[in-house]
Amino acid sequence: MVAAGNDFIVIEDKFSGNLSALAKLLCDRKFGIGADGLLLLEKSKKADLSMRIFNADGSEAEMCGNGARCAAYLIARSQRRRSNLKKRDCFAPAELAMTIKTKAGIINAQVKGNNVKIKLTDPKNIKLDIPLKVNGRLIKIDFIDTGVPHVVVFVNGIDGINVEHIGSIIRNHIKFSPRGTNVNFVEVKGHSLIRIRTYERGVEGETLACGTGSTAAALIFALKNKLNGPVKVQTQSGEVLKVYFQKDNCKFSNVWLEGSAKKVYQGEYHV
Repeated sequence: MVAAGNDFIVIEDKFSGNLSALAKLLCDRKFGIGADGLLLLEKSKKADLSMRIFNADGSEAEMCGNGARCAAYLIARSQRRRSNLKKRDCFAPAELAMTIKTKAGIINAQVKGNNVKIKLTDPKNIKLDIPLKVNGRLIKIDFIDTGVPHVVVFVNGIDGINVEHIGSIIRNHIKFSPRGTNVNFVEVKGHSLIRIRTYERGVEGETLACGTGSTAAALIFALKNKLNGPVKVQTQSGEVLKVYFQKDNCKFSNVWLEGSAKKVYQGEYHV
């Protein structure tokens, strides 16, 4: 599945083996299927489904915004299919709502066609203008946890940024140990439009998009520019995600991430 350029392998069943090892095998782009991460969907007593997320390096993540949107889209497709089988003379619901249990908490999702909105857990640990030494140079960065930790760095000339090199240094900086952090380079493009490039922890490289990273960047941008409306985030894939929120001074609530998701193909993998 793909959401804004983030690609995922999705398993809708239990797997009794080593999930970390399986994720590394499946996500390998040369000897496996190839993906940014592995999503394992299971039944849940507390929500409509439970989602576990494993990065390409085998580590388990607390949350993944674009992964959650893929999971919601897949479940909505199956619900619509069952609805059409039961009531062939009726259309399936135009919009479906559901809840997804993650390690970061239970999130809400709304699916309409291939457009998926998810409500993230309220962000925390917001810190602005943190001085950080990178390559012998002192820079200012911002930090926010949108389910997973994110550093936001505002730059000019985003195409010229060495995301892999600088992102790796910040991701592994002692200030963020032992968890590490995702790193987002952001350039302001308009009153409510920003462009983003993200170095993802767990993938250990730049990805075409990051849902929680896009949300992190949008919220920090809104905070610094005193915005109350939605923020558009242009990802490296070219797709523009939308981030909605309510802001009360430095606190955010009712945070939603919106964008497309699609199923690319299905098949078998021999373990």
